[in-house]
Amino acid sequence: MKLPIFIVDAFTAKAFHGNPAAVCLLENKLDEDMHQKIAKEMNLSETAFIQKLHPTDNFTQSSCFGLRWFTPVSEVPLCGHATLASAAVLFHKIKNMNSTLTFVTLSGELKARREEDGIVLDLPLYPAHPQDFHEVEELIKTAIGDTLVQDIRYSPDTRKLLVRLSDTYNRSFLESLKVNTQNLPQVENTGKVKGLILTIKGEPDGQTQAFDFYSRYFTPWFGVAEDPVTGSAHTVLSSYWSQQLGKKAMHAFQCSSRGGELKISLRPDGRVDIKGGAALVLEGMLTA
Repeated sequence: MKLPIFIVDAFTAKAFHGNPAAVCLLENKLDEDMHQKIAKEMNLSETAFIQKLHPTDNFTQSSCFGLRWFTPVSEVPLCGHATLASAAVLFHKIKNMNSTLTFVTLSGELKARREEDGIVLDLPLYPAHPQDFHEVEELIKTAIGDTLVQDIRYSPDTRKLLVRLSDTYNRSFLESLKVNTQNLPQVENTGKVKGLILTIKGEPDGQTQAFDFYSRYFTPWFGVAEDPVTGSAHTVLSSYWSQQLGKKAMHAFQCSSRGGELKISLRPDGRVDIKGGAALVLEGMLTA
């Protein structure tokens, strides 16, 4: 078996920043267990598999493909950065002729369109509802200790817990915050929470570049302690911060050690456009 494989850094214009994803192009169907074996071998937060939907399709001319995402331990229902990476491979490396691609996924049809300064993903927008602190107190205390919390929301669609830290904290605090993820799967083992979002309000004054909000994202339940830049988390963050700030267009920064920027625009149809850059850092052939 030989499969073309690429590694793309997503939500950045520079190599070795943003969030790396592996992308495999499948000419034919894989044995089901091979998806997970390849993702484990790649050992990145996500490995994406682009599949032809019909035997007559080809990667240069077709505009609709199947798309699946795997962490090193399991398949996930939605991954923004690996979708962006997949579109970047098709647009920039394979030279797909279409301006918009449609991916058929576990989260429905997702679209990616090319623009001069990046790729725009059309993603679902997921609301987050107020969450009683006492129900998630042990999880939060385990993760961030006595760090001051201003708001807690829960997204049942994505099973993500959004924790807004106090407005007294700034970007440097969030970047340097030590988060204990090792014990979270034991503390929260009901299946209710599969991802933890920490976020703070942006600092438009005194910064070289203004951002509306900052975040970090942790998903040890899927075998990823901290994800560098997370499109799926921003389907929840976009909904929350749009309500909090009264804005439909926002500029976000995820404060991992690699860092990444996302330009966000809420759509009239209740979905969200998330734009980011991509840098191809590796291409090769997977043999097994």
